[in-house]
Amino acid sequence: MFDLKFIRENEKLVKKAIQDKNESLDLDELLKLDEKRREIISEVEKLKHLRKLSNQKIALLKKEKKDPQEEIEKMKKVSQEISSLDDSLKELEEKIEKLLLEVPNIPHPSVPVGFDEDSNVVIRSWGELPEFNFEPRPHWEIGELLGILDLARGAKLSGSGFYTLSGKGALLERGLINFMLDLHTKKHGYKEVWSPFVVNRASMIGTGQLPKLEEDMYLCEKDDLFLIPTAEVPVTNLHRDEILKPDELPICYVAYTPCFRREAGSYGKDTRGIMRVHQFDKVELVKLVKADDSYAELEKLVSDAEEVLQLLKIPYRVRLLCTGDLSFAAAKCYDIETWAPGVKKYLEVSSCSNYEAFQARRIGIKFKPDPKTKPEYVHTLNGSGVALARTVAALLENFQTEKGAVILPEVLRPYLGGLEEIN
Repeated sequence: MFDLKFIRENEKLVKKAIQDKNESLDLDELLKLDEKRREIISEVEKLKHLRKLSNQKIALLKKEKKDPQEEIEKMKKVSQEISSLDDSLKELEEKIEKLLLEVPNIPHPSVPVGFDEDSNVVIRSWGELPEFNFEPRPHWEIGELLGILDLARGAKLSGSGFYTLSGKGALLERGLINFMLDLHTKKHGYKEVWSPFVVNRASMIGTGQLPKLEEDMYLCEKDDLFLIPTAEVPVTNLHRDEILKPDELPICYVAYTPCFRREAGSYGKDTRGIMRVHQFDKVELVKLVKADDSYAELEKLVSDAEEVLQLLKIPYRVRLLCTGDLSFAAAKCYDIETWAPGVKKYLEVSSCSNYEAFQARRIGIKFKPDPKTKPEYVHTLNGSGVALARTVAALLENFQTEKGAVILPEVLRPYLGGLEEIN
């Protein structure tokens, strides 16, 4: 979130960000409202000065035992005018605040300009794509054949876009989560946290999900609480309205949570299997860092997420998102996509983003570089490390056998009681 002073001084830059990110905000309207706001503030200050002079004159008239009534009436009119302007100012500031929340973050200069995902750039690929001497099955066929994935019962319980795992399928899900948490805490140095799975509106606004994405969220209307779309929301908000010490940074958190998304704008896309579902598990990485370190920390974040897939031996690629595919709040983002041979496409399992100070300004997270200096906003980053269910889908498809079994990656076997194969 940017303040009005920054927007006034960087009007062209902000307008370009709005255009490049395919946002529809009318910045001219916001600037006109800001100009009117400043005019009202100036008028109110003049009237308050006039009222102060009037009060002094009334006091002097009373001291001289003269009739102050005429001056009192003038002062009343001035006070009424101030009150009316204050009401107008409050209404105007509410409109401005609403529009400010719709100003997107400015893309980093290294982000390619493009309209949609077709302009994303493949940075690197890892692993050899598997070759089969049979036609590889999609994950839903494998899961149903093995009795570990049930789409029909998930739909019966909750509707389209939900699924159930049972037996070795549920064990696989749990094993993947524990494997990732161990990797990120024991090797990569993240601190594990456990957070609520519902959050208030302020938390959603703070990380940039609201107001733009509200129709994609599950809302508990009675309490005005949202089911979290990602652990990014509660974990980033842990330090809301705090001033951190410089030696506390960087703060690196990892959290497992279920995630809930209505996917309101995605009807008809990837409807088969578990490629696009309304509830899924995710291990999330969140960092709070100093501004000078944030882009180095972004590369480290991507590397930490990549290692999950490398250890699982699932082939993947990393793509740098263009401006048109970049999220509202992000300044730069890499997507990590696993290859799924059964559906013959790459599936996104992680988005690693640097938000710079955009979220921190909304949330109020600062640090003091030095006891004598003013507090500065931290930079926030996050990325999936990694997300399920697409990782499960890719795993089933990459390690399937002709008979329909699935050979489990060696690194995962200790988390499944030594199980080597699902058959």
